[in-house]
Amino acid sequence: MGASFVLIPGRTSRQGSGISEGKFGESYQSEIQTLLVSPHDMQQLGLTEGERVRMTSPHGRVEVAVAAAKPDELPPGLLFIAYGDLSSRLMGPDTHGSGMPTSKGLDVELERISVGERSSGSRNRK
Repeated sequence: MGASFVLIPGRTSRQGSGISEGKFGESYQSEIQTLLVSPHDMQQLGLTEGERVRMTSPHGRVEVAVAAAKPDELPPGLLFIAYGDLSSRLMGPDTHGSGMPTSKGLDVELERISVGERSSGSRNRK
């Protein structure tokens, strides 16, 4: 069982400039597949830059690389990932009458993936 966090997906300027290469370009894909974690949480979980983790919500599960956020960029307990295919897999289908699913403040579990445990693809669903 992993540690509980709140995930805040959002847009980044790097994601915006990477779109000029196209959504399948290396820069864009790297941006949407990297989870930012507070330095405090990285230390608490014993994570290192580039290590892969599994993030699970009540609606899906994805595997992503981690990167340490800048100091004071994220408080402990809060995670950030750029909007994209992987973040969308963690969102539920309910739109609460707005036509848009809840995309902020997602409750997730985060756990380290051992090398032998990695799935064949990072886009697996629950």
